[in-house]
Amino acid sequence: MVYWDIFIAFFRAGMLGYGGGLSAIPLMHREVVENYKWMNDEDFSDILALANTLPGPINTKMSGYIGWRVAGFWGMMCAVIATVIPTVILMIILLTVLHAYNDKPWVQGMSRAVVPIAGVMLGALTWDFIKKSKNSMGWISTIIVLVISIIIMQILGLHPAILIVGLLVAALFSRQKQKDKQVKAS
Repeated sequence: MVYWDIFIAFFRAGMLGYGGGLSAIPLMHREVVENYKWMNDEDFSDILALANTLPGPINTKMSGYIGWRVAGFWGMMCAVIATVIPTVILMIILLTVLHAYNDKPWVQGMSRAVVPIAGVMLGALTWDFIKKSKNSMGWISTIIVLVISIIIMQILGLHPAILIVGLLVAALFSRQKQKDKQVKAS
């Protein structure tokens, strides 16, 4: 039964995540964290951060790891297959339709409408992560990291993966310093 749940969760996210891997992440979050409760928000955001640093499609990386974590090798296989199948099916169907009717206004409108919808979905997920980081870091630290991240990525043009690795290293050293202080205080 768990394999079926894994398949359905990632199939739904893949089927409804029109617009690319990033647009399916909020759907994957809903399935993994809210519907099936396989992990909490913090675990999901850790997986998202790590998946962003690795090469390849983010959906398959995340679904593969989550499937592995929930049900081992066969859970990983179910999750990856469920993630890939909708993309293949939809690519064949939608591109055939778009190609056949690309001069029609409704097709052009549909194509233009996808971008803001995906943006709203990503914005909602981002805002949810910002609110949750307030609880763990506080508003001031969250805003500082947010502003610095925007400056580094948008103004300086640094790749997000480099920023994420830098933040992970900083967090690792920060925790190590806290452990060292605790040991000295003991």
